Amino acid sequence: MGTYAPTPLAFFITITTYGTRLHGDPRGTVTRQRNQPGTPLLPPNVRRHARERKLLCSLPFLMDAAARDVVRRAIEQTCELRSWVIHAINVRTNHVHIVVTASLHPEAVMRSLKAWSTRWLREHGLVQPAQHVWTRHGSTIYLWKPDQLQAICRYVVEGQGDDLAGGT
Repeated sequence: MGTYAPTPLAFFITITTYGTRLHGDPRGTVTRQRNQPGTPLLPPNVRRHARERKLLCSLPFLMDAAARDVVRRAIEQTCELRSWVIHAINVRTNHVHIVVTASLHPEAVMRSLKAWSTRWLREHGLVQPAQHVWTRHGSTIYLWKPDQLQAICRYVVEGQGDDLAGGT
């Protein structure tokens, strides 16, 4: 008999835009070990922040209303084509939160969403060819319990501040 491997209900994926939240930032940052909502952020560090800014290969990327709309639509279509279920999505100026059920590992889901979003942004003339759009990785959290899924969906929809004009 094989071993039973439980399947998560969904993944909570956060993708940040390039250069907009560098380690050492005065707002604090997260790491792979410190990425759960409510976990203390890394403290500000002026020297580290300056060092990180010097390492940027292109200007930081912030999404305006048009870019946010294109990214949301790219993610929705990608999920629909792959039969992935979106539970919640919120596209902000400097990050995207998505709660999704998918048959792949969350890192593969994230890579696909980033790739298709970037392609759509370039096709719509919203990003220059050499512009970096996303940070190298992102945050992927497995959601195992219904109450966990519900709480994260609420955070994504209601815990991001005011709705942004012209987008989601």
